[in-house]
Amino acid sequence: MQAEATRVPDLASRLPAGLTQDASKLSEILPHLVIEAKKVSAQLTMGVHGRKRAGPGEEFWEFRPFTPGESASRVDWRRSARDDRLYVREREWQSASTHWLSIDLSASMQFRSRLGNQPKRDRALVLGLALADMLVHGGERVGLLGATNAMAARGIILRLADAILRLKPQPDAQPIPRDVRARRQDHLVLISDFIQPLDLIRERLARIAGSGYRSTLVLVRDPAEEVFPFSGEIEFEGMEAEASWRVGEASDIAAAYRARIAAHGAELRRIALSHGFGFVRHHTDRPASEAILAIAALISGSVSSGARV
Repeated sequence: MQAEATRVPDLASRLPAGLTQDASKLSEILPHLVIEAKKVSAQLTMGVHGRKRAGPGEEFWEFRPFTPGESASRVDWRRSARDDRLYVREREWQSASTHWLSIDLSASMQFRSRLGNQPKRDRALVLGLALADMLVHGGERVGLLGATNAMAARGIILRLADAILRLKPQPDAQPIPRDVRARRQDHLVLISDFIQPLDLIRERLARIAGSGYRSTLVLVRDPAEEVFPFSGEIEFEGMEAEASWRVGEASDIAAAYRARIAAHGAELRRIALSHGFGFVRHHTDRPASEAILAIAALISGSVSSGARV
């Protein structure tokens, strides 16, 4: 763990009856998460509508009748030969947005308590994959930041899952990337528990905002990380090689802990909103669909920037 002031959010502990769950190998659990993401996406009504229509572009849109006064060069003679009228081939005007997913796979994301339905990592992957599928069905392009190109492929879930399996382990990976390579006005979806010092979060988000990117932060927490449902003597163990922390009576520090974790979340939200970014708080005991709809509503601009689900 980190020093006393910054270690509080990490609740992975040595407790009886399997409060902590051993981290499953990603290759073993990911196929199940892919199925879950597909089900979640299929159950939801698309909240973000694509912005494709006829206009300048590369892709075919539709045939329409030729209008007198138009240039004859616009006539599609092959299509017109099958009918007794002239037709024009319209191209698709591409105004779809590009969205980049950054999903935190660090050790702290593997935590799950009895109160959560699944580890934070697994829920983050379901959120990211299902959101990608919804966005693509709405005409948007989605990519995995630093790992894939932006795609509008119908099989986006499987493509991203394959890319995730190919990622090289990065022990020092941060929830908020230091360097982002994308186009100005592209949208970043950062999914993490954001367990890191607030000063570093401020610096990283300021860098992202200064580069012209739009962003939505999705804070994923296990309920136990906020309600602190512990009592008696407990030894908390960091999941990222930090030192352990023994507590003689957990209930004695519960109030101070809850205040500190609440302050951390509130400041994270304030930092995000100060840059005009979206912010969604999600607990793993709640349905994934709630968070995805909240994210989609933020992207479409139909709700205010901060959301709690």
